[in-house]
Amino acid sequence: MRILVVEDEQDLNLLIRKVLTKAGYTVDGCWDGEEAQLHMLGAEYDAVILDVMMPKKDGYTVIQEMREQGSDVPVLFLTARDSIADRVKGLDLGADDYLIKPFDFDELLARIRAMTRKHVGQRKNQFVVGDLVLDVEQHRVTRGGVELTLLPKEFSILEHLMRNKNKVVSREQLENRIWNYEYSGSSNNVDGYMSRLRKKVDGEHGQKLIYTIKGLGWTIREAKEEGETT
Repeated sequence: MRILVVEDEQDLNLLIRKVLTKAGYTVDGCWDGEEAQLHMLGAEYDAVILDVMMPKKDGYTVIQEMREQGSDVPVLFLTARDSIADRVKGLDLGADDYLIKPFDFDELLARIRAMTRKHVGQRKNQFVVGDLVLDVEQHRVTRGGVELTLLPKEFSILEHLMRNKNKVVSREQLENRIWNYEYSGSSNNVDGYMSRLRKKVDGEHGQKLIYTIKGLGWTIREAKEEGETT
């Protein structure tokens, strides 16, 4: 899951990004409203944490333009402005939630989980393919009741595959969703992570769940179809 943090207090911006990264999210950060809009043009986000008072374009302007352009990405306003009128304005413009500074990071993480869960229509934030179960909130994966130990990037790749069950996910889509703008490695890195992930998910099981669609990417499903390889 990829999140954009838009906050002009640089120390707070970096701290939020560090906390979210530790929680398993892919995170990008920027300092003003115009830069935020450039980020959203270049990448697909699952959530945006948006400060209100920022240089160039404030948070109210950014979310208003987002909604006018048809974006339904969940937005959490993060601000020191705590009046009822300010909160009402933000919610009326299309914000999904509002958190007042100073705040507790556990509450921030809980609010992110709640608004993204509501957005994708998942009441339990849990995804199932066959006997494979991924719990986003607990950051836990089991197959046949046995817990799998995954690296953070492996977990993110598997989550994206399971969110798109029965659909083909390309290498480019994975790069866009899992790696942030600071990433400068080779695209072969995706293949390496995918190879290790498949060994952990399918290696000891007769029934494979992750399949390669030659020339297109990968898919996760409960049964192999024509044109897929394990």
